[in-house]
Amino acid sequence: MKGGGDSIPIPSIKIQNIVVSADLHAVIDLYALSKEVKAVDYEPEQFPGAIFKIAEPKAVIILFKNGKMICTGTNTEANIRRVLEYASKVISKYVIELTPVLTAAQQKAAAAQKAAAQSKK
Repeated sequence: MKGGGDSIPIPSIKIQNIVVSADLHAVIDLYALSKEVKAVDYEPEQFPGAIFKIAEPKAVIILFKNGKMICTGTNTEANIRRVLEYASKVISKYVIELTPVLTAAQQKAAAAQKAAAQSKK
């Protein structure tokens, strides 16, 4: 290895895949969703999330019953927004119940209550 102190060029980059997590704040009926939407595969004995394949823009969403999801496969923020808008419209028909959206302070208080309850056990 040469230690001449030569600087290397700054690499050029290309964004190829963006991974996003999101929360619909709803409980989703994954069974009904997978039965009625061909693009959704759900095999709970294999994996707890449903796989939702979006054709255009090409992306994959892993959707969990609690409404949390992971979106991957897109390469721009605009495409992510398009995918999540489309998916939300499709998924909205399978909402069992909405869950409250907590502020950061409420989340912190809930976590503290949970920790206190567990320490008493």
